[in-house]
Amino acid sequence: MNSQSVKRKLAAIFYADVAAYSRLTGEDELGTHHRVMQTLDDATAVIRNNGGRVLRYAGDAVLAEFASLVTAVNTAAEIQQEMHGRNKGVAEGQVVQLRIGVNLGEVLEDREEIFGEGVNLAARLQASADPGGVCTSSTVWDQVTGKVQIELTDDGEQNFKNIAKPVRVFRWHPDKIAMKSQDNPELPNKPSIAVLPFVNMSADPEQEFFADGITEDIITELSKFRSLFVIARHSSFAFKGKQVDIKDASKKLGVR
Repeated sequence: MNSQSVKRKLAAIFYADVAAYSRLTGEDELGTHHRVMQTLDDATAVIRNNGGRVLRYAGDAVLAEFASLVTAVNTAAEIQQEMHGRNKGVAEGQVVQLRIGVNLGEVLEDREEIFGEGVNLAARLQASADPGGVCTSSTVWDQVTGKVQIELTDDGEQNFKNIAKPVRVFRWHPDKIAMKSQDNPELPNKPSIAVLPFVNMSADPEQEFFADGITEDIITELSKFRSLFVIARHSSFAFKGKQVDIKDASKKLGVR
């Protein structure tokens, strides 16, 4: 290796892997392969659309880097929220879920890839995440708290294989944020808003996707404003197809 070709830099590292891949493959090898490839294709599309750089796409894993740590965390949440909604109603043996780890660390850059302890820790955080969830280090939390569209929960210090010091871990899952909003609403100290699903008022059922797309686009755009607390898509879409009392929805979602 030519040492002059190796550079050191600080990077926002994003690592995603498929949960229970071996079990799913054992139950349905070909079907799992197609579902996993589609999931990874969708995830990499979101990463690239949000300005991330996909560095490695092999097997059931994706390694990427972002110039912005806030964007890396928001991208992780966006992918998991989208998959969470998509997996509703899917047979248990066919559900594909990602674990995502996000870390901030100094890395070695060589041959258009990144290496080093920062990448190793991102992989360990990914493995520690709940299926369908996101796990970060305290270094990430220190930089993004109050700036991202999700609330990360402190899970204390953990020891990881081949990582010298204990790491304070923060985690998030779309299920847990929905439960918190409905069972124990805690209003943030800034304006809060939920965008309820738009209703397809046409006679064409295919326009349902268009109505949902408008709702999702508005949620995404509003989430870019740091001055707003915006309820995640999954929580808002729990009201889809229902007669909604606005005051009741506001209370359940924990928004003003």
